[in-house]
Amino acid sequence: MAVKIRLQRHGKKDSAFFHVVVADGRAPRDGKFIEKLGVYNPNTNPATIDINFDSTLNWILKGAQPTDTCRAILSYKGIMMKKHLLGGVKKGALTEAQAEQKFNKWVADKEGKVSGKKDRLSSEAKKSADDRFKAETAAKKAKAAKIAAKSTPALENTESAENTENTNNENNG
Repeated sequence: MAVKIRLQRHGKKDSAFFHVVVADGRAPRDGKFIEKLGVYNPNTNPATIDINFDSTLNWILKGAQPTDTCRAILSYKGIMMKKHLLGGVKKGALTEAQAEQKFNKWVADKEGKVSGKKDRLSSEAKKSADDRFKAETAAKKAKAAKIAAKSTPALENTESAENTENTNNENNG
């Protein structure tokens, strides 16, 4: 039996999210599965990935084959890196302590990149909101000035008409 690690689609049209599952290769995409490993939501930025690391690594070490998309997800979370390092330990290329040290360094670098992206996205969103607010304020002031300019000549005409009327009354009186 060929065991695959693949995505199982859930959610509405145009807002899908996926369960990462271990399934028999012959089972349908959204059909029967052996174990649910986690959830992948591509609708957020950056994509939300919640995976049981130990269980997924265990399945990978047993020989489960991830699909291309799942392989990318597992690489992003470091599961494929951990498998690679454990293969090096098994061959005697490095010790388990060295492998753990390399993996922890890789995870720290990855977390730094992800947090940097989140910070950049939030600052860009805040800057965009501030720019929209400034543009809206400027448009509001321009509109108020235009309305004031329209109403000012009307007031001047009314005042000049009253002055003319007063002058006429004084001349007649």
